[in-house]
Amino acid sequence: MAVKLQGFEFWKTTLRGARYVVAPMVDQSELAWRLLSRRHGAELCYTPMLHAQVFVRDANYRKDNLYGEVCPEDRPLITQFCANDPEVFVQACLLAQDYCDAIDLNLGCPQMIAKRGHYGVFLQDEWELLEKMVKLANEKISVPITCKIRVFNKMEETVQYAQMLEKAGCQLLTVHGRTKDQKGPATGIASWGHITAVRNAVNIPVFANGNIQHLSDVEQCMEETGVQGVMSAEGNLHNPALFEGLSPPVWEMAEEYLEVVSQYPPCTLSYVRAHLFKLWHHTLQIHKDLREELAKVKNLQGLTEVSRQLRLRCQEEITNGGEEAGQVVGLPFPHWICQPYVRPVPKDPVANSNGTEVKAVRHKRALSLEDSDGASDALSKNKQKKKARNPHKNFCPEQKPKYIKCEQCGNPKGNQCVFNLCRGCCKKKAYKEVADCPSHGLKFKTKAEKQKSEREEEGKSRGLQEEGGLLNGTPSTPTDPHRGQTVA
Repeated sequence: MAVKLQGFEFWKTTLRGARYVVAPMVDQSELAWRLLSRRHGAELCYTPMLHAQVFVRDANYRKDNLYGEVCPEDRPLITQFCANDPEVFVQACLLAQDYCDAIDLNLGCPQMIAKRGHYGVFLQDEWELLEKMVKLANEKISVPITCKIRVFNKMEETVQYAQMLEKAGCQLLTVHGRTKDQKGPATGIASWGHITAVRNAVNIPVFANGNIQHLSDVEQCMEETGVQGVMSAEGNLHNPALFEGLSPPVWEMAEEYLEVVSQYPPCTLSYVRAHLFKLWHHTLQIHKDLREELAKVKNLQGLTEVSRQLRLRCQEEITNGGEEAGQVVGLPFPHWICQPYVRPVPKDPVANSNGTEVKAVRHKRALSLEDSDGASDALSKNKQKKKARNPHKNFCPEQKPKYIKCEQCGNPKGNQCVFNLCRGCCKKKAYKEVADCPSHGLKFKTKAEKQKSEREEEGKSRGLQEEGGLLNGTPSTPTDPHRGQTVA
């Protein structure tokens, strides 16, 4: 068995001293995009975040997200998992270790789905659990374990957090210089100061993440923080040539990406569509009819055609517009050039009539306003469509039916299930006990009784045949009861 490299030796040898890193991005850092990014300067890529529990139990999930994407050009590669159970995490690592160069534990996802699933940055305060997960994985798997974290508000706490993970066995740390609350409209600026403090406090390689929109940002970040590499997510999505220091026309990147997709099928159509929306983002603000068309087409050929139409329109603008062609207020380059998307800064609080501040931050729509005047404005577009199809549909959470939970797993139970379970648990129990559940359409008992009855009928028929043979003076021939074949 090969010796498992650690720390800086792992970074220099296995990861080839990678400095330019493409971040793990859900449904976005798939094989085709990784290969495109590598062609344009990326030296290390991560898979999209994979769910450890699903990876362990679902062979198709493993095939679709890792096993089916094996490509010699796609190395070095780090597979990222989200997990909250040490044993499950290790099982997932063991299944993935032969297909990558390291396993990364996601401790940075701040989205609501991570909060509901209890993973990502929402494990940030459970140091004992994280220490156990990293330590166990480091002991059991054949490739190094790495972690991606977000910072705490307090720099000292962030440093202690990083040191704890290093002590547990983490061999490389990626630090996103934002807190778990810095997301969406409140994303703000990442703190390179926190990243610098971590880099100075640990003895393993550190990657920085945050505030990377151009190659000059990469160079400045490495100089200010002293990190070994810099990771880009959104910057890479809007300009795959970021690490080359280039800003090519969007259609060049779009066409090359579509070419890679066709060379390495299958690629989920929604991933391709999302990438084209990111690449053509600024142009689609102008050509809104093609934006709608891009959202509607149902196959790769349709997406390719929309991208072609966008290219033709941009080239027509160039031909007819001269030097001023494509200039848009707020953009440093014409809209058809790959360039970063800068999130709008949240508006400052304003004072109301009472003199108190009212935050001008966009909150989630109140579902309880559905029945009031202006109800359509209080609902998302998706809910408005559902409302149009069913005018009586109610989205108020207080008025939704309350479901009784399954006694075993907590999912909603079947209303008339004989075992008071959900369908999955009911199926297992009914199979084990050879029972029926009309509510879930399970007929194990009925089928068993039918098979028994058929065997009895077959036995009676065979007996009558044997008796008939004896009466006719023909001796019966012994048979194999299991196969129904004549015994010699």
